[in-house]
Amino acid sequence: MEDAILALSRFRRRRFDDAIEISSKILEKNYRDEALWYIKCRSLTSKDWIDDTDLEEEGVAELLLDDNAISAAPRPGTSISTSRGVSRKGMRPTTRGGRPITGFARPGTSSRPQSRSSSGVDVSGAFKGMRPGTSRPVTSSGRFVRLGTASMRNSASDEFVNVDQLDFNKYAKRPALAKALCDYLIYNVCDPKKALDLAALATVENEYKDWWWKARLGKCYYQLGLYRDSEKQFRSALKQQDMVIIYLELCKVFLKLDQPNTALEMYAKGSHNHPSDTHLILGIARVYDMLNDLDRSISYYEKVLDIDASNIESIACLASNSFYEDEPEIALRLYQRLLQMGVNNTEIWTNIGLCCFYASQYDMTLNCFERALALADDDNMADVWYNIGQVGVGIGDLGLAYEAFKIAIAIDANHAEAFNSLGVLELRQGNAAEAKNNFRAAADICPVMFEPFFNLALLAFHMGEFKDSYDNLEKVLELYPEHSESLDLL
Repeated sequence: MEDAILALSRFRRRRFDDAIEISSKILEKNYRDEALWYIKCRSLTSKDWIDDTDLEEEGVAELLLDDNAISAAPRPGTSISTSRGVSRKGMRPTTRGGRPITGFARPGTSSRPQSRSSSGVDVSGAFKGMRPGTSRPVTSSGRFVRLGTASMRNSASDEFVNVDQLDFNKYAKRPALAKALCDYLIYNVCDPKKALDLAALATVENEYKDWWWKARLGKCYYQLGLYRDSEKQFRSALKQQDMVIIYLELCKVFLKLDQPNTALEMYAKGSHNHPSDTHLILGIARVYDMLNDLDRSISYYEKVLDIDASNIESIACLASNSFYEDEPEIALRLYQRLLQMGVNNTEIWTNIGLCCFYASQYDMTLNCFERALALADDDNMADVWYNIGQVGVGIGDLGLAYEAFKIAIAIDANHAEAFNSLGVLELRQGNAAEAKNNFRAAADICPVMFEPFFNLALLAFHMGEFKDSYDNLEKVLELYPEHSESLDLL
């Protein structure tokens, strides 16, 4: 088989390394071979391609350098950063960002967007990363740089394209090569400024009639933090060509600007035009999750399953909701369905173990947790031991629970739930001072949890420290206004 055809065959079969190797050998002999240049460029881009339609985590760079003005006191229901909704905190735990756990981890939902305040609290939280003390600060642009430079060689002379010497005017007149080069600049070189220059010239060359170039302009503006310019380009592209990907990118811009209602309207418009596409319906469900409107989000996850019965995210979210709605048997069946679909990780076995325990299938519980521990790493092992501790409390083995909570804290020193539960066990043993320290540690680590503040208030009340008890009760009611025990104690 001819080498050029072989390289194309390898590319189509997604064997990108082989395609790059074959193309490189031919280009060493004839660097003017545009067909092989195109194959190698597309192979390098596809190798480093990432799905950037999801919202990224908001890191320290975004907090410090973002000049977009967001209202500090938005109307209720119009902002993700201040939404409370119907979260039913007494039944469902929350993440460290304050949003209810949905059952599926996705970019941009582990921490909710916060209003930019002068207190510096948000910046300090961003510096901590997702696991304080163990991870570097998160930046959304850092993710592109880290992923995009993985396949680049150390020597600048060995790079595939010398970006600084490119004549974009020449490439802009050749659409196929220009599109391949633009994606290469975005996903491999990670230089949105250069890609923006090329996209602008190509848009003019095509007399502003090619929606693809306008979409790439919007993507470049988004990565540069120019969200309003990005919105204009995406809207212009959408007028020329009704595409699902443009709806997703445009909604991501609105969510970055903390405009969930506008994003919902755009998702609904796209879903009306593309009724069989699940990405748009999933986007609606995710936004309702961010707004803490769980009932509506569940209804849209069910709509997704009506179209695609094997959608992992929808099944996981419905299973989590069934568990917290006191329906462990239904949740167990859904998690077993995920297991049959090939999802085999620590989280799925932990959830199955908890469902078995609350469904009174005690013989299966410990076996599931053993499998979870066998698959666990430092990121999730603390959660497994915490859940083992909860099982120990449930069966009355407080010794097992105490040791499990201790292990969880030893693995992750910022595990607020373990500190809170350990404080309760210390209080049962009569160690009031140690219990108070644990409650205080939990409250400092996760200030959106109301349980540590209520435990502190109750402990202070029994110790006669009524002022401290009242202050903590106020914090509880600020987080969870319907908490009946706090209202009674108050």
